[in-house]
Amino acid sequence: MEPVLIVLVVLVVVAFIALIKTIQVIPQASAAIVERFGRYTRTLNAGLNIVVPFIDRVRNRIDLREQVVPFPPQPVITQDNLVVNIDTVIYYQVTDPRAATYEVASYIQAIEQLTVTTLRNIIGSMDLESTLTSREVINAGLRGVLDEATGKWGIRVNRVELKAIEPPTSIQDSMEKQMRADRDKRAAILTAEGQRQAQILKAEGEKQAEVLKAEGEAQAAVLRADGEAAAIRTVFEAIHDGDADQKLLAYQYLQTLPELAKGDSNKLWIIPSEVGDALKGLGGAFNGLTGNGGVNGGAVAAPSIPAPASSAPSATQVPLDPAAGPRPVDTEKGAARPRADQGREYREIDPE
Repeated sequence: MEPVLIVLVVLVVVAFIALIKTIQVIPQASAAIVERFGRYTRTLNAGLNIVVPFIDRVRNRIDLREQVVPFPPQPVITQDNLVVNIDTVIYYQVTDPRAATYEVASYIQAIEQLTVTTLRNIIGSMDLESTLTSREVINAGLRGVLDEATGKWGIRVNRVELKAIEPPTSIQDSMEKQMRADRDKRAAILTAEGQRQAQILKAEGEKQAEVLKAEGEAQAAVLRADGEAAAIRTVFEAIHDGDADQKLLAYQYLQTLPELAKGDSNKLWIIPSEVGDALKGLGGAFNGLTGNGGVNGGAVAAPSIPAPASSAPSATQVPLDPAAGPRPVDTEKGAARPRADQGREYREIDPE
């Protein structure tokens, strides 16, 4: 019984192993390569698959999802002989598991080496400044070359990104100084523009203020002139309405004469020729009052002309002819200056 039992146990174990090898469960987004006697037979897709045990062998399981592979920094020489270190990141996806298994030994290593050589060719034709500012151009060039080369490997390169571009330390210092100088230049330009705009606005404001001030002064002058004209018109109408006679005008002349001599610097003052007629009329008025016995039976004294504040002359000569106009009077010598017409008659007026 014991040999039979042993055989049964062996058969059960073999059957169990064969069952396990027969049933193959492939996860989603994965594929498996099946070989029969070392030769490719078929590709197992996701789900439950049956294979012939001990004859078919699952060689490789491949992930069909998009993969991300970062590559270490690679030294690359630019066109202006500067060494920069560039980090790249590749996004790829396996589209043909059979080709990815049999067309290339290690597609990851192949993609890395192809990326490095292509990157050196692209960067070698560009200077440092173009390299730093042309990431999209470099990415597009790398993707085009990798797609063409990896297509027969059953690989599709979706994206290529430059993660970092590191120039030498000395170049970084120079670039920082240049950027700082550019920023200082832009700041100085902006400051100058701001000051310029401020001065322009200030000048425009002062101009508008001066214009408004001038307009206000002009309007004020017009209003003052209108007021003075109205005042003169009112006085003129009041005089005519009051029917002022010659006596009142003569008295006003006498009150105005002392104002002509005010001031310490007045050495020469002019008496209008009409003063003579005014004094003549005023004297006649006083003589009439005196002939009538005056007020309260007494004599009425003639009004006196106040003497000027400065040294006034003892006598002043005025022409008898009103048409002759005013004559200058020399207050220092006390007599009127001679005129060209010596035949004109003058009278003396004693200011006292």
